[in-house]
Amino acid sequence: MGTGPPSRTGAGGGTGGGEPPPPDAATVRTIVRRLSRRFGPLEPPRRRDPLDELVLTVLSQNTSDLNSERAFATLRERFSSWHAILAAAPVEVADAIRSGGLANVKAPRIQAILAEVLRREGALDLSWTASAPAARVRDYLTSLPGVGPKTAAVVLAFSLGRPALPVDTHVHRVAGRLGFYPLRTGAGRAHDVMEALVPPRLRIPMHFGLIRLGREICRAGRPRCETCPLADLCPSAAIPGPDQGRTSARRRSSGRSAPGSSSSPATTNEPAITPKAQVKPKRSITQPSAANHTDPTP
Repeated sequence: MGTGPPSRTGAGGGTGGGEPPPPDAATVRTIVRRLSRRFGPLEPPRRRDPLDELVLTVLSQNTSDLNSERAFATLRERFSSWHAILAAAPVEVADAIRSGGLANVKAPRIQAILAEVLRREGALDLSWTASAPAARVRDYLTSLPGVGPKTAAVVLAFSLGRPALPVDTHVHRVAGRLGFYPLRTGAGRAHDVMEALVPPRLRIPMHFGLIRLGREICRAGRPRCETCPLADLCPSAAIPGPDQGRTSARRRSSGRSAPGSSSSPATTNEPAITPKAQVKPKRSITQPSAANHTDPTP
């Protein structure tokens, strides 16, 4: 007889009909192994300077990776330094990052972050974070204007090589469906839960694997449970069987909230990015003298 999938009951047994227990250590390892088998190597991108990564993550909100990378490259080409970006008119910065979307919101946010870093550090430099404890770095980053737990985790994981697990929209949705936490848990609490349940060496692979799963299979509107490599491990899976299209018990009971979780639908805890009225450039504004700066994107 085969061994079947790892147990979902954990050491403490069942929950008496309530929310299913979260995945145990063996199930977490199985999830990462299957995601790697399905999607290939789940490796992080090349490391960037922490301030670069911070700004790039702001640019990535509400847009694709391709658009945010293009906006970041244009920003660095058009301005000679972070000081030049901070000194520029917001409309000039917005024009440089237009390809990333919501430029009129993101430009002043980036400038506010730069201004606060300069005020605290006396320089536009976060190199000290490379040797600082992760908790100190996280607290520092989330105290900056417009920076939430996801952005801080991205900088920790992808710039500093720390074992953080960023919970973006896809990770938040998929991990909730997999039973790591109740479906209405807020993103701040979700970050804490995921880092408690996923061992450090598996956090970055888990992040990338859940993103791929969320984009391609476990979509928000209509998850393709019938093709999911984790369907037999998922308490939310609705795989058509003899009853043709049954809905899982977990999905029917998704309104419950966990202690310490948000009672409202989950958000990313990042400040909302909402469109503003189009900023019209003043006629007196000209391109900065360093517009042809060709320093490669770090």
